[in-house]
Amino acid sequence: MYDLSYNAPFQVQDDGTNSPFDHQRVISKLTMELGILYYREKSITVEPLPETPLNEGPGHAVPDLLLYDKIAEETKIIIEICQTNGQRNDLRKAIYLIEENDYGILEGFVYNYKTREWLRYRKGDGGVATASSFSEVMGVDMGLML
Repeated sequence: MYDLSYNAPFQVQDDGTNSPFDHQRVISKLTMELGILYYREKSITVEPLPETPLNEGPGHAVPDLLLYDKIAEETKIIIEICQTNGQRNDLRKAIYLIEENDYGILEGFVYNYKTREWLRYRKGDGGVATASSFSEVMGVDMGLML
């Protein structure tokens, strides 16, 4: 369990343009695997979109990967990819976007490609993430994809 309670406003920064190959490789693999489930098998109802802003126009956060519900017109899941020194900030970012914004996000994940550790945060979890790669929204274990 990771308790990342916060009191101060959180600044969302996008540093995707400076991401190393390993970071981008994870995004690519997840996008491909989830894309097969969405486009071909139709076993999930949310569309994987890499490096996509949460809303149109400037100033919106850009998760590494989001899963979008076209019918509800909302992002339901966000995924951040990191290495060890960015894990805490990416988890704080996910919690902030889920709890303090009205994007409709139900789950957020952080994957550390150095340690291969997954963290999951669900809306209403009170700032406490759990070690899990299983999405309840999709009914899919993303840990098996990497």
